[in-house]
Amino acid sequence: MFSSSKTKETPMEPTTKTNGGTASIIAAGTEITGNIKCDGDIRIDGLLKGNVHSGSKVILGPDGKIQGDIEAKQADVMGKVSGKIVVTDLLNLKGKAEVDGDIYTGQLQVEPSASFNGSCHMGKAAVAKSGSNALKNEPGSTPYVNKPPENVLAG
Repeated sequence: MFSSSKTKETPMEPTTKTNGGTASIIAAGTEITGNIKCDGDIRIDGLLKGNVHSGSKVILGPDGKIQGDIEAKQADVMGKVSGKIVVTDLLNLKGKAEVDGDIYTGQLQVEPSASFNGSCHMGKAAVAKSGSNALKNEPGSTPYVNKPPENVLAG
């Protein structure tokens, strides 16, 4: 009448499914010192003291903090960033996002509650001049030549 069924436990993985596949997660309460490079999406809800480079999308949660640069194809920022952001496609500054640094992006969307202190450069030409390798593997893009961006205030 009663049968015993054994349940198999599967270990928790530090990833979650997204539209493009699997995303890595840096959970709240986690502090990482060093640079992160990944091909897929990454979500950061903890503290990163270093740079993050993603071949896909970077998501910075509302309690997440990055003290360094972000390079990605797309990014959604809801937390705090102190550093340069280079995004080839769309950068979203959402909620109570705080950005303290320069932005180089193809497109920018800013919600009224977000704040941003720095300069903003838009379009593929601006991203190419950012000093980033973000366009390196995109078709039709020219590789970055090691020279600083032109200073628009220089006379």
